[in-house]
Amino acid sequence: MQRRTLMATFAAALCLGWLRAVRAQDGRRPFTREELDQMLAPIALYPDALLSQTLMAATYPLEVVEAARWSRANPGLKGDAAVAAVANQDWDVSVKSLTAFPQVLANMDAHLDWTQKLGDAMLGQQQDVADSVQRLRAEAAAAGNLASNSQQTVSYLGSGDDRMIEIEPVNAAMIYVPYYNPTWAYGNWPYAAYPPDYYPPQPIYGYGAPLASGIMFGIGLAASSAIFGGWNWRRGNSYMNVNVDRAVHIDRTFNAATVNNGQWQHNADHRKGVAYRDPAVSQQYGQSRPGVDQRQQYRGRTANAPASQPAQPAQATARPAGPPQPNARPAVPQQPGARPAVPQQTAPVPQRAATQPGIARATPVQPPAAQRPGVQPLPQVQTRAPTTTPTAQRGAALSGIDRGQQVNHEAARGRAQQTRAAAPAAAARPAAPARPPAAAAARPAAGTAHPAAAAGGQR
Repeated sequence: MQRRTLMATFAAALCLGWLRAVRAQDGRRPFTREELDQMLAPIALYPDALLSQTLMAATYPLEVVEAARWSRANPGLKGDAAVAAVANQDWDVSVKSLTAFPQVLANMDAHLDWTQKLGDAMLGQQQDVADSVQRLRAEAAAAGNLASNSQQTVSYLGSGDDRMIEIEPVNAAMIYVPYYNPTWAYGNWPYAAYPPDYYPPQPIYGYGAPLASGIMFGIGLAASSAIFGGWNWRRGNSYMNVNVDRAVHIDRTFNAATVNNGQWQHNADHRKGVAYRDPAVSQQYGQSRPGVDQRQQYRGRTANAPASQPAQPAQATARPAGPPQPNARPAVPQQPGARPAVPQQTAPVPQRAATQPGIARATPVQPPAAQRPGVQPLPQVQTRAPTTTPTAQRGAALSGIDRGQQVNHEAARGRAQQTRAAAPAAAARPAAPARPPAAAAARPAAGTAHPAAAAGGQR
């Protein structure tokens, strides 16, 4: 039982992994026949020239948005007048030509996801797009919903499987944009899982209420100067044709050298950074994502840094060593493998403090008397450092009594040392005990031996 459970779990994990892989590759796989018919159904019955220019412009979705905004800001301009007004705009010639048909721009702008799919299909699967258009037109004709009328002329080229259907305006100077419900126009729709897209027109462009059946054309537009494209239904390297002379008339900056034998070429400069769906198309037009090495460099990793730029070692910031101080401890030799010793900080040499009230004078460091011949050592009086602790402050009033007695004892010892230094013979004798503080007032003049010292020597 447990074995079956483990096998079922393993199989489920494999299925989930497969589904994830399929979803990851969904953005790279070609559009299917069903998907192409679904997205092309709203425009497959356009006149050939308008259809080709719509698909060209769909490859530049950002410029379509800009043109649609311009059209909304200038509602009184349409047809040839609108095309002349945008002559200096930095848009592709196909986008400029669609300003003559504001209702087309409005639909493309309102459904950008659909617009981008149209452009991606045109760039990566141009033959499949042409086949889808002809397939949809054949279905509309078979349903009795595609025929010539006062707005357009429907022509049939070839026969059998090679039969092509062309749609042209009756009057080249007056262009009508058809609108219809795809579920009616193409008869019984064969793909239940992919129902056709339907984007009803806005009434402000001369159309009535959305149709459940039938086809309407709205108001005709004088837009003969806006037409420069066409279709090459006979197959070939490119299915869309470009009339160079008309394109230059629409766009003064149009580069006729980019057109080879009248075949349309996508201009990646007008893509303006919008990603291509197909990696092959992306590589063809020089748009690629940074590789792993480049992404690691952006993250600050130095493993892939060029060898010509080695990493710089960190600079030491320690202070330079000063001159040796008398009281400094000698450095211990470094043992192999031991951790480096921390540099020893030497204490600064004490400086003589200024003689000011309340400031104690620092005691200079004196060498021993034996190292200074002919110089008698003086008594060194050490003063207490002032303290600010509460205990010291409480005892400061009584410290003078003990301090006076200490000074007397130190003075007596100093005089005894002077006597021993003046009389070398007497220096070997044991020193007499110091006089009590009361006898310090009767000391002799400087330079004479003290009677107590002499008496002490006799004793």
